[in-house]
Amino acid sequence: MARAKAINVKIATPKIITALEASLAKLESDYATQEANEAKYLKAVEKWKTEVFEFAMANVKKSFNLRTNYRSYNNTLNIDFDLTVPEKDMPAEPERNFEYIHASTYRESKKELSNAIRILKMTDEETVNTSTYNAVSEYL
Repeated sequence: MARAKAINVKIATPKIITALEASLAKLESDYATQEANEAKYLKAVEKWKTEVFEFAMANVKKSFNLRTNYRSYNNTLNIDFDLTVPEKDMPAEPERNFEYIHASTYRESKKELSNAIRILKMTDEETVNTSTYNAVSEYL
């Protein structure tokens, strides 16, 4: 089995700094808008649940495998049943079109990006070597 040769490239430092600054701006923007995006997603999920309930009630006569469970401690009756229907007939479940960023992940990523930018701005080197590029490449 042949081993791949390491690639040795030098990239202009200003290009890396610009790319890291753009990544930092995107991270900050994504984090700032995620609460609104999450609220919009949760609202869509609630609407979808209502649509699924209405779909199930409209097709309850086609149901099978009925299961019930009465809870006397809080006087609730749980009813489950199965429906065999094509997926195309079901209401479409909403999808998250954004990545949820936890606060600790955001702080850590922002700190690492800011430190990398600060260090690269202090260097006198015109190019960034491959090892430095590999260290910051996950943010580009």
